[in-house]
Amino acid sequence: MRRRGFTLIELLVVIAIIAILAAILFPVFARAREAARKSTCASNLRQIGLAVAMYTDDYDQGYPNTGNVFLFAGRYWRWPVQPYLALRATNAGNPLVAANYAASILLCPSDNTAPTTYDSTSYGYSAAFYYQPSQVAGFTSFSFWSLPSATPCTTQTQAAVVYPAQKALVGEWFDNHTGGQNTWWTWGGGRNYVFADGHVKFVNASQVVPATDNLPDINCTIGGVGGRDLR
Repeated sequence: MRRRGFTLIELLVVIAIIAILAAILFPVFARAREAARKSTCASNLRQIGLAVAMYTDDYDQGYPNTGNVFLFAGRYWRWPVQPYLALRATNAGNPLVAANYAASILLCPSDNTAPTTYDSTSYGYSAAFYYQPSQVAGFTSFSFWSLPSATPCTTQTQAAVVYPAQKALVGEWFDNHTGGQNTWWTWGGGRNYVFADGHVKFVNASQVVPATDNLPDINCTIGGVGGRDLR
């Protein structure tokens, strides 16, 4: 007896079934992978929050402040906090570029921009923690980019935080898990934040209280360090 092979129609049916299954399963796998990356990002921020807490313990409950008006940018604030993150990056005279640097917890695995643009640093630090609330009240849209070097930075303390569970301390600069094109200065997307009390939460931009610049900008929180970023 001869064994009958598959007919062309049968092969096409099998291929069609495989294609349908792939179309169903690939998005599921992609979502699962992104969920894992999002969880890793949240873990990064949790560790950063702990590092800042250890910093404040060593500096009379004061938050990081180097006198640099641009300290909120990740490539600046990482230096004072670095010893508490077990990082050993060195600076060869340019604070924006680290040598012997393994990004580790400073890089969100879903961030495609930071590795080539921001020296693999995905997170920003709220300027409300190194400016007085009265100063923050006068900030307008993009005013940070024009702040004079003489603008005094004033260390804020844990005692000044009125709503620790609602004041964001450090967060993703881009909406890495919902598109990757929106920053703190746009109303799109959402991002992970670690708050002053140490908890981490994914927050959509629409859930953020408009700041003094009418944007979801945790630098310019109304009330400064004593204000709240969550609705």
